[in-house]
This record gives sequence, C-alpha cells and structure tokens, in this order.
Amino acid sequence: MSPIDLKRIRAETPGCTDVLHFNNAGASLPPKAVYQAVTDHLKLESRMGGYEAQAHAQEKLQRFYQAFACLLNCDPAEIAFIENATRAWDMVFYAIPFKPGDRILTAQAEYASNYLAFLQVAQRKDIKIDVVPNDASGQISLDALEEMIAEDVKLIAITHVPTQGGLINPAEAVGQIARKHNILYLLDACQSVGQMPIDVKQIKCDMLSGTGRKYLRGPRGTGFLFVRRSLIELLEPPFIDLHAATWIDKDQFEIRNDARRFENWESYIAGRIGLATAVDYALDIGLEAIQERVQYLAALLRNRLSEFAGVTVRDLGRHRCGIVTFTKEDESASAIKQRLASHKINISVSPARYARLDLDSRGINELVRASVHYFNTETEIDRFCTKLSQ
Repeated sequence: MSPIDLKRIRAETPGCTDVLHFNNAGASLPPKAVYQAVTDHLKLESRMGGYEAQAHAQEKLQRFYQAFACLLNCDPAEIAFIENATRAWDMVFYAIPFKPGDRILTAQAEYASNYLAFLQVAQRKDIKIDVVPNDASGQISLDALEEMIAEDVKLIAITHVPTQGGLINPAEAVGQIARKHNILYLLDACQSVGQMPIDVKQIKCDMLSGTGRKYLRGPRGTGFLFVRRSLIELLEPPFIDLHAATWIDKDQFEIRNDARRFENWESYIAGRIGLATAVDYALDIGLEAIQERVQYLAALLRNRLSEFAGVTVRDLGRHRCGIVTFTKEDESASAIKQRLASHKINISVSPARYARLDLDSRGINELVRASVHYFNTETEIDRFCTKLSQ
C-alpha cells in the first residue's frame, strides 16, 4: 500500500486553500479532476446541445458502470446511476414484493428517510418493523439479530455508517446471517463508500445504495445502486419509463434485465461523468490507504476533544470511521457550527429528527458532527480544537 501524497492531493483540492473542511459526511470537497469533468461536459452541451453531447460522451458514461464495478467488486450490469442515495435506496426497497405479515429487521442507528419508508410500507401492506437492539458497544447486536430471525422476516435493512456518529456497523457479519437464512439484505452505504473498502461479495448484501457527494468526493445530485444479478429480474421497479422498459406493442412492455431498470431516462449526464471520475480518483489512491488515514485522523480528533472539559465524544461502536460527533456543555451544536463558520471552518449538526431511534434513546437533541477525510491534516485538527475551545 503506497502512502498518500498529501501535498499533491491538497494541491488538487482547491477548497483546501479556502476552508477547513470537516463536513465530508455532508458533502466533501471535489478534486480538480471531478470539477473539470463536470464543467467540460457542460461546456460541450452549451456548444453542441444536450443530446448530441451525450452521444459524444458514451465512452465516459459507460466508464461509470465499470468504475463502480471495480469499486464494489461486482459486475457492471449490477450497477445503476440514480440521482441521490435516498432515491437509490427507495427504488429497490419499494420494489420488494412485501406481503401482509412480513417483517423487516432494522437497527437502532437507522436513518430517518429509510425508517419513514418502512412506516409507509407498513401502513400500506400490513407488515411489521422490528428494531434489533444494540450490543454493549453500540453496534447492532448480532446475537439479538440471530434470535429475531423467523420465517416471516422478509428483509434485513441496516445503515452501514449512521449519519449521526462514527459507528461502523458489522455489515459483513449481518450479511452472513442474512445469507444463512436466505433473507434479503439491503445495506445503506451512503456514508461508508469512499472512506473504506466495500466489497459486496464479501459483505454478501443483495442491494446497496450510496451517494456521490460525500466520501467519494463526487458532484451533488449523483448516487448509485447495486443489485445482485440473480435478484434483479425478481424486483420490479416502483415506476418505469422508456429507459427502464421497452414498449413492445399496445398492451405489452418488457423491463430490461440489468440494474439499469431502476434508472430514469433523463439524468444528470455531467454528474455521472464527474462521479465516474471521482471513483477513479479514489481507486488510484487506494481505498485501504484512504481508510487508514481517515481513521487515524478521526482517532486523533477524538483524543484531542476528550481532553476538553465539558466536551463529550458521542461516537459508538467497536470500530469507528471518519465521522466524529460530540456535545459541549455550555454551547449548543447549532451555535458551535455558526461560530466556527465565521472562522471558515465547516462542520454540520445532526439533530434528533434524523435518527429518532438512536438519539432519542440517548437523550440527545443534537450533535456536532465533524467528519474528516484523507486530505485533512493534523494542523487542521489543531486549529479546529483551538477555535472550538475559544
């Protein structure tokens, strides 16, 4: 594993000269290559027309599927481009043929948008949602999950890395349980893809969704979906168009047999090219090297924060990632965000409404979320802590 050339990476990240960016779990700073790929295609559209530019860029558009196949260790036919992570997750979740009496097993760390979908489908189809408790570390309890398995469990759906903390749920161990019992397994990898290696074959998930704007450092308005090949034709998308299906005659249509059945005909072409470029950029650096540096920086930040009186680090789990969350006794999370923004330091706030099952149970109304990436530095951590203490 080659060390990361931090000087080069920061030189290729224009935002590093303008801000201290600890909001990579919100939207990371794109490298020049991604910005250039998007703007180059937009210029092409302005000069020759949108349809014509798309036809001209077919090789770059196909690279999207090949790049994600390399990133996730799957087949290009198992990848779809979707406009964001939530819609990617929705497209496959709402395609699952639930029947009255079916059960969904999920985790306490589940994200609001996903749980809202659970509630809607539960009302529509008379299914049940069961939340698997955490173990002593704060991650999903594998023993409890195993005990809750029964014939009526249709789906196990969890978030790999929650929006509200540094926890890394044991996705591979959950996959082993799901596969052993022949239960569908949907993994929300919105916060994990790009900051650590993700291998869908090793995880044994049937479906996985994610975004471009976070740790992959891609454009906003881009997302992706993986669906296992043997499952694709068993899942009919909740809606289709002339890209997802072919109108054969007056009364017949045929849905395509790859993951692109979950796509729309109209999509963000420049964004797809930009996201493919972002994936190639990450692959060039190496996901193992990225994970090592991200976890090193996050651990350093947690250690520094734990030295401050009145500051409590709130991250759970046996294994932790680049998201660092904390609270401060004498200052709200929202006030801290506003104060640090005046010093050109970017962080975000995770309110309880984003993760009711988790934060309500811990009596937390809101958290400060500082999320580091490989292009961040020890000096930036020092500056962050200095401004926080002031």
